[in-house]
This record gives sequence, C-alpha cells and structure tokens, in this order.
Amino acid sequence: MTQQGRQVMIELSTSIEDNGNVEKSQMKHTAEFFQKGKLDVLRYEEQDENGSSTKNLITIQPDKVSIKRTGDVSMNQQFQQGYITENVLKHPYGSMHMETSTQTISYNAPTDHSEGRLKIDYTVKLNGQDERSHEIKLTIIEEGAK
Repeated sequence: MTQQGRQVMIELSTSIEDNGNVEKSQMKHTAEFFQKGKLDVLRYEEQDENGSSTKNLITIQPDKVSIKRTGDVSMNQQFQQGYITENVLKHPYGSMHMETSTQTISYNAPTDHSEGRLKIDYTVKLNGQDERSHEIKLTIIEEGAK
C-alpha cells in the first residue's frame, strides 16, 4: 500500500489459557490505519527489551484476519472463523509449527465517533502439543474519537 494511512493508537490485549492458568499481556502502540473497500489494515512496529524490532501488519476482511510479523519474530497467522489454519512461528530460539482453530471473529471498524474493536477467540497447538485457548482484543482509537 503506497497511500498514506492515518495515525491511530492501538491497545492490544492477549489472553492464553493453559490447563486453568491464564497468561495475559497488554501493549499500546501508535499505528498507521488504512481502509480500502472492505479491507482494513493496521501497520505498526514494536521494540522488545533488547532493542530488536518486529514489524506487524494486521489485515482485516469480513471473513478473515491475518497477522504478519517480520523481524526477530516472524509469522503469518491466518484466522478464518470455523477453519483450521497452519503457519510457522520463527524467533531467535528456533521455529514452531502452529495449528490455529478460529472459533469467533468480531470486528467493528473505527469511526469519527467511536473506537474500532477486533476480537478473536481461537485455540492453538504448538508443535503438536495440547491446544491452548487464546483471545485477542484489539482496540483502534482514532485521533479525536470519544
């Protein structure tokens, strides 16, 4: 995409449930937001505690979401409600095969008057191990939105 996106703030929270233990994380980033027809795209970069960066591209369509990460961590994870998708997660410590089963995707695009919200509920099997339940909640906050 060559056109200029508009700057937004995103709040990303993830929750992973594994045998009754829940691991949660939250991040805030400034991102570029693009809309073209029924396709919404978020692009942002994150830094880890060692100063390494990972570029993130989240593509949201009516029936599927993809999260592409490039850098020290790389993957191209696809979410399609009711389907199982596969990809490889690569990081400095090696690679892991991921099998993702998406239960639900809900999305409301941001407007001048309201925040955008994306929620994905899914399970993941890493390298064939027992599956774990995951939830992603992404809030897109427009400049000036209340």
